[in-house]
Amino acid sequence: MTSLPGGSDNAGSVPERQPLVCAGCGATSEGPEPTWTCSVENGERRYFCDACSRKNLRAIEGRLDSAWW
Repeated sequence: MTSLPGGSDNAGSVPERQPLVCAGCGATSEGPEPTWTCSVENGERRYFCDACSRKNLRAIEGRLDSAWW
């Protein structure tokens, strides 16, 4: 049997899901929500709940290249 480098002996096991935490207000979700926004900042994924996304929509859109709008 072959395992990935740095892996454990639990080959094939499903990793435990961690709840998502809103980077704005700290709200939690058990999984990706269709109304949440995902942002990659400095190589790190950050999630924002629907309320924080709506509150900061202009700032979010302001960072997009014109090809996106």
